[in-house]
Amino acid sequence: MALALVNGRVMTDRGLAENLAVRIEGGRIAALGPRSEVASGAEVRDLAGALLLPGFIDTQVNGGGGLLFNDAPTVQTIATIGEAHRRFGTTGFLPTLISDDLGAVRTAIQATHAAIQAGVPGVLGIHIEGPYLNVTRRGIHDASKLRRTDDSSFALLTSLGVGRTLVTLAPEATSLETIARLAKAGVVVSVGHSNAPYAAVRAALDHGLSGFTHLFNAMSPLTSREPGVVGAALEDASAWCGIIVDGVHVDPVVLKLALRLRPHERFNLITDAMPCVGSPETSFELQGKTITVRDGACFDDEGTLAGSALDMAGAVRNAVRMLGLDLADASRMASRNPAEFLGLEHELGRIARGCFADLVLLDDDLQVLETWIHGRSSAEADAAAARA
Repeated sequence: MALALVNGRVMTDRGLAENLAVRIEGGRIAALGPRSEVASGAEVRDLAGALLLPGFIDTQVNGGGGLLFNDAPTVQTIATIGEAHRRFGTTGFLPTLISDDLGAVRTAIQATHAAIQAGVPGVLGIHIEGPYLNVTRRGIHDASKLRRTDDSSFALLTSLGVGRTLVTLAPEATSLETIARLAKAGVVVSVGHSNAPYAAVRAALDHGLSGFTHLFNAMSPLTSREPGVVGAALEDASAWCGIIVDGVHVDPVVLKLALRLRPHERFNLITDAMPCVGSPETSFELQGKTITVRDGACFDDEGTLAGSALDMAGAVRNAVRMLGLDLADASRMASRNPAEFLGLEHELGRIARGCFADLVLLDDDLQVLETWIHGRSSAEADAAAARA
């Protein structure tokens, strides 16, 4: 049966609209318009003036619900991570594998393929972060896992077969030819954990690189004589930059400056979330290291950042409160921008006719009240899980 969401403040392509009803049929948005035109013959849900936004899309999710993707790259792990993040408005995500052995990469790809085939809610593909990284900028990544691309890398990185594959690599750990081949094959290539000079990154952009993974973190900085990876990102107006807005990874002043230099349509809010999101746990193990959560971020015993305890609703709140963005901008950075980054803008990231009904309902404090994935509400999904 069709569902009509009425009496909400709806985030459209033009900004917030009041007195706009949203009709959902077959998991997609069938119509937008006045209640009198849209609600006929449908079940009516009164949103009581709450904010209805496109569901959030997170392209960097290492874990959640107490589980880390690297520890157990299985369909069940992916489902648990997705369920944990759904309560914070995430309706689409990429389970993210931190640098590991190639056998683990292969297993993670196979698990993601199986999760998509099984219809696990919200899974859009996989993010393979490493192992093709620079050891100097490895951050929390295990140096023993890092390597250069070789003849077998292309086949591995293009083997998912469904959904989207995002690969974070350092240009100096591969070749321009490999970047170009991956991009041509449909892989989304992003630079991260790189110490490359500006010229190398600019050349990679010219060969198909289209993203910057967690801008400012684990990359060569902007200096007076060498712009580095950061300089290449700030100069370029077409690639997408992922930013972690938790007040820890990057000082808000630095992010404000970046936002003045590049189009807002080319920034994506990401979490880099760890198992602590959606879980009461305050510590976990990562490849033999104990990681502790404090002040909203994750650190090893030496003080190295190891992902975040951020969720997407928190990222949106921080973008508004720390960076001074209006809600329309923050919403776009959490939905439409990452959808475009992944090439899914015709189906996801917008409240528009024909798009999937992936939605999040927020109160005035931007706390999540409910989410829908393909028209199915989180409350409905939780009730079904309880009955199972």
